[in-house]
Amino acid sequence: MTYHGYRLEVPAGWRIVDLTENPHACLRFDRPAVYLGEPAEQSDCPAGVLGRTAGIVVEPITAGSASRTTAATARTPRGEAVAPSAVSRDDSIRIAVEDAGVLVTAAHTPATESLVRGVLATATLTGDAERTALPHAVRQADPALAAAAGPQPGSYLGKGFDACAAPSQAAMDAWQASSPYSAVGVYISGSFRGCAQPNLTAGWVTRQTGNGWHLFPIDVGRQAPCTNYSLKMSTDPATARSQGVTAAAGAVSAASGLGIPAGSAVYSDIEAYTSTAACKASVLSYLSGWTERLHSSGYLSGFYSSAASGIKDAAAEYANSAYTRVDHLFYAWWNGAADTATGSYVPSSYWSGHQRIHQYAGEVTESYGGYSINIDRDYLDVGDASAPAPTCTGANLDFSSYPTVRSGSAGEQVKAAQCLLKAAGSDPGTPDGIFGPDTAAAARNFQSGKGLTADGVVGARTWTALLARGAATTVRDGSTGEAVRRLQRSLTAALGRTVSVDGVFGPGSEQAVRDYQSSRGLGSDGVAGPATWSALQAGR
Repeated sequence: MTYHGYRLEVPAGWRIVDLTENPHACLRFDRPAVYLGEPAEQSDCPAGVLGRTAGIVVEPITAGSASRTTAATARTPRGEAVAPSAVSRDDSIRIAVEDAGVLVTAAHTPATESLVRGVLATATLTGDAERTALPHAVRQADPALAAAAGPQPGSYLGKGFDACAAPSQAAMDAWQASSPYSAVGVYISGSFRGCAQPNLTAGWVTRQTGNGWHLFPIDVGRQAPCTNYSLKMSTDPATARSQGVTAAAGAVSAASGLGIPAGSAVYSDIEAYTSTAACKASVLSYLSGWTERLHSSGYLSGFYSSAASGIKDAAAEYANSAYTRVDHLFYAWWNGAADTATGSYVPSSYWSGHQRIHQYAGEVTESYGGYSINIDRDYLDVGDASAPAPTCTGANLDFSSYPTVRSGSAGEQVKAAQCLLKAAGSDPGTPDGIFGPDTAAAARNFQSGKGLTADGVVGARTWTALLARGAATTVRDGSTGEAVRRLQRSLTAALGRTVSVDGVFGPGSEQAVRDYQSSRGLGSDGVAGPATWSALQAGR
């Protein structure tokens, strides 16, 4: 196949879809295909597309397509159509072939990556190729400059929907004006996502949350081992837990790149399965790793599944300390009831603190303002109160300084560090004020999740990340409460000087914020917003 002078050899069984003839075609990767041309702003995707084999999209370089490039996007050398050093991020390879004026996106799974790379290696340029460079301003854009209005989905009670592909801006505006929905599920990551996401960028996230939409981010990764899906978690619980950690790390990276901040919930989509004891152990071990890794980066963990399988299994082990409990439930029970009741599947006292999303109808097409979308209908009762507590009882966290503690250290600061590590999902055991091997191991686990030097020593950067953990609530002059106390503690650790921990944001706190922002290359406005919290929670 050839498009704009870019030529590829693809397996004979792959479908070739010409988007010029069918611009609204769904870019779906659950069956091998090549899509040629510029996708329409709003594609016609079924809500129920699940899974991934392999697929390639070849589209012209425009301001719109270039806005989806990132630092991981490879660029071919002059006169070449192949980029041997192209990396895969979230199981997608993106290459800008500027000499043909095309942007190539290749989706794969771990099992099909070599196949996809083999196809990309056949690329050549024909005499029809005409050069179009990536717009320089877009290439240099920093997605961190765009950010959601706050942690997602935030506090919300009401109707929402999820769709396979993030709708266009025009569709979102039309639905906001006339639909009953104010929340939308978006598939941000995972090796098993079925649909491409041409609209999903950091700018899209910023616009929707700025307009009042609540987003619930979804990751579609490995499925239960007792299914026929091609991408499954291990039957060994320890390996499954490790796979959950890996999936969560990818989800955190995707969320951060989209401007979805710490304090947000990310939901792991594990489809229905016929449960057995072994299968349940794998699923709950995977979710334990998923939860612990998300917590280490300050995110909430969510779990989507059928109420009759995954959700029922999670509820059955609600109090089992062998597993780390997820923070939110997102359950499919297509009974048509717009509520968060769970019937006999989950006791009403479980996940009862604004921690539920009910998918109550599936694969229905609705139209508002001239835009039709195939959706699943959801009802949300979610809130900030469900965030994992950044502290634990029985330990003082308020100190005038946070000195480095390591193996052999003892005292109240050690107990505070243990307490914070435990709350972050890196369990050192019962906080006892003695820095032993378990505390060092927990510190290394937390540090690895944050990209810090994993030395098992709790120094200034680790203290800062631990103390700042929690919802990224914007605080400024006049603010009061626990978010201010967290800020004051983390600034004390980060700046190496005492910032009064009193829960009142006054002149001293404002100056400390300005000093921190200035020293870290942030805009020095004295307001602790998402960018400041993000830096603190990263241990900067």
